[in-house]
Amino acid sequence: MFEKFEHTVLGGIQSPAKRNLILLATLVAFILSILMIAPSKMVLAKMLPGKNNDTFTIYTTLAEGSSIEQTKEVTECVSGYIKKEKEIEDFEIFLGMGAPLDFAGLIKGSHFKNSENVAEIVVNLAKKHHRTEPSYLMVQRMRKDIQNSCASIYKNSTITFVEPPAGPPVLAALVAEIYGSNTDGIRKLSNKVESIFKKTSGLVDVEVMQDEIYNTFEVEVDSTKVSLSGVSVKQLNDVLYLAFEGMQIAVKNSDVINDQVPIYLSLSKESKKFSSKDLESLKAKLSSLKLMNQRGMMVSITELVKIVPKKSNPMIMSKDLHQITNVMAETDMVSQVYPLMDARNEILSKFSSEYNIQKIGLFDLELIDKKTGEIYKIVWDGEMKVTLDTFVELGAAFIAALVLIFLLMVIYYKSYTLSGIILLGSFLSIIGVIVGHFIMNIFTADTFFLTATSLIGFIALIGISSRNSLLLIDFTKSLMRDKKMAKAEAIACATATRAKPIFLTAAAIILASTLLAGDAVFGGLGVSLIFGTIAAVVASLIIVPILMFNADLKRHFGLD
Repeated sequence: MFEKFEHTVLGGIQSPAKRNLILLATLVAFILSILMIAPSKMVLAKMLPGKNNDTFTIYTTLAEGSSIEQTKEVTECVSGYIKKEKEIEDFEIFLGMGAPLDFAGLIKGSHFKNSENVAEIVVNLAKKHHRTEPSYLMVQRMRKDIQNSCASIYKNSTITFVEPPAGPPVLAALVAEIYGSNTDGIRKLSNKVESIFKKTSGLVDVEVMQDEIYNTFEVEVDSTKVSLSGVSVKQLNDVLYLAFEGMQIAVKNSDVINDQVPIYLSLSKESKKFSSKDLESLKAKLSSLKLMNQRGMMVSITELVKIVPKKSNPMIMSKDLHQITNVMAETDMVSQVYPLMDARNEILSKFSSEYNIQKIGLFDLELIDKKTGEIYKIVWDGEMKVTLDTFVELGAAFIAALVLIFLLMVIYYKSYTLSGIILLGSFLSIIGVIVGHFIMNIFTADTFFLTATSLIGFIALIGISSRNSLLLIDFTKSLMRDKKMAKAEAIACATATRAKPIFLTAAAIILASTLLAGDAVFGGLGVSLIFGTIAAVVASLIIVPILMFNADLKRHFGLD
């Protein structure tokens, strides 16, 4: 078999037409593989794919000022959908608070949640080996139905799904950090960016990390009326706190342990409720609370206080001593980069009438309000930023590996031509990496992304393919120097002789990598090693011999 292969290689490298055809086909294959990434988007890039977890969390957030009963109604709607899922083992609802901290909650600040308008639902799934549907596909399927049915119960309610991250923890897949010195201007701009995100295809769970401004009431004590009525301010404060929050009024001795059990007193849940959110409802509720003064007379609380309508005082966030608001969105089984480009283009198009926009950095924007002259910045962060940073760093590592291999070969062979042949043979394995991801994307239910682990596999392939070319060139040099063989015969003999160990090495790599190919996170690494190795073998046994034949080997080997 290898003798036939030797004759085939010999005939191929001696025929100018066949050499040119193979080199042209290689060039076309390389260009087409690059076009698969951009602009055709046949192969999509992403930091890490979805991870098949055994748990995920559902965050429900109602409008500021909503009651715990309203929050409970929304969460019960969500739980109704959860109960229908056969592969969900159990779930737990945390009303008015965050769930116990996990990896995702630590970054998203769920431990800071402590208000009646928020809740978290922790969902536990069956083990992934006993499920037919990955967790990220289940979340994608459930999200739309739950949000359409439950988030619409009360206006301005949001329901978001949070999964433990497969890689570095971030606030969200896509985060727009909006900086400025004017609080109202930041709020206005963030709401505009939020509307752009909601219209961008591929973005879901859009929310703004800022408090809503809503109507509230402040109870101010009239100290003059309190002193004239014969009651004390402390007595007034205690009754208000006791009625709506509850307080300890006594203790009871325990029959079981040597300790005292505190007794708390407060109004019942029904008594605490207000008929509506207006001034008259609040006055009616307070008028039912009365205090006994020093003369034994009952005094209504409404006679001692003033109720002043006010706007809520929203929290002001800052980062690096600059005011900031985050607009966050998750991606619906797509890469973060492409929705970012779409949203950014919409911002450039729609905001130009109100702001003078300048591009800063790679994707960031600086906006100057045409009326006020206020300066704002939109800085992109989240998993998208991690993706870009990772791909840039891995790209730099790849270039550094190529340069170091080239310099090492130059020192070894003292020839730039031979070093370039080895380098080109190694680089062509990228064709197999990209085509392999395209093939896997056809046969998988969800998108098979070109990930960071894919690039790690590509970098690892450089050493393997360089070794094949290096041994081929060294064997050819030995045949020409010791056996006095002609260049074409020496190249063909060396290629056929080295084919068997090259095939065996490739088979070992491919078989070992099949275990990685099925993993959610490291699947890209396995696919890169499998298909990249195939491309490296083809390059070593077909492309490299042609490049060697076109070179003046006697001069480069020092055999003149």
